Amino acid sequence: MNRRKIGTVGEDAVCAYLTARGYRIVRRNFTIRGGEVDIIAENGTYLAFVEVKARKANSLVDGFSSVTERKRGFIIRTAAAYLYQHPTQLQPRFDIAAVTLEQNTAVEIDYLEHAFDTTGYNVIF
Repeated sequence: MNRRKIGTVGEDAVCAYLTARGYRIVRRNFTIRGGEVDIIAENGTYLAFVEVKARKANSLVDGFSSVTERKRGFIIRTAAAYLYQHPTQLQPRFDIAAVTLEQNTAVEIDYLEHAFDTTGYNVIF
């Protein structure tokens, strides 16, 4: 399975996970030049910008560790562009979902709310 297909399987699983917990999926794969947010979801209080990392079981690097400081900066910049285009009263939040795959199926989702914030980044919301 190629990288894009693995990502899609992971994103589909996380969308189902969030929907089951009362979130509404606002957008998938929001892209600007130099950045992308996998899932944007809202629950009435938060507008969650979700980075999805899908990995096969027993991968050397877990999904949470693979969201580097540089990657966080790209996500924050992309979220700022989204918020500029789509103003909201909801509180922005940055989450990470680590999805474990076995035989091209999501078997586990570890979801971390408030995984990081904008501290140390020069972005205004």
